[in-house]
Amino acid sequence: MTKLLVQVYSEKDCNLCTDAKSIIDKVNKEIPFLYDEVEISKCDDLSRRYKENVPTIFINGKKAFKFKVDENEFRKQVRKELIKEGLNRVWSKKA
Repeated sequence: MTKLLVQVYSEKDCNLCTDAKSIIDKVNKEIPFLYDEVEISKCDDLSRRYKENVPTIFINGKKAFKFKVDENEFRKQVRKELIKEGLNRVWSKKA
């Protein structure tokens, strides 16, 4: 199983969040990865940080998208991270 993690910082009743999660779910069915939705209203700190910036999407801890997710670009970034992960595994075995 891949260690690729996609996190979506979102809030309830957010149409942009719903759209972003729909695209992420679609790509996740094609290219399996770990997926975590973070509801910002459950934490004051996250609420302050992301209130005006939802959804914010991170791929392996790096901010990848804010507000809108382009499906083709998201798919490309996921594949790129998976390739990097695979290369890192190969290189770590050689060391």
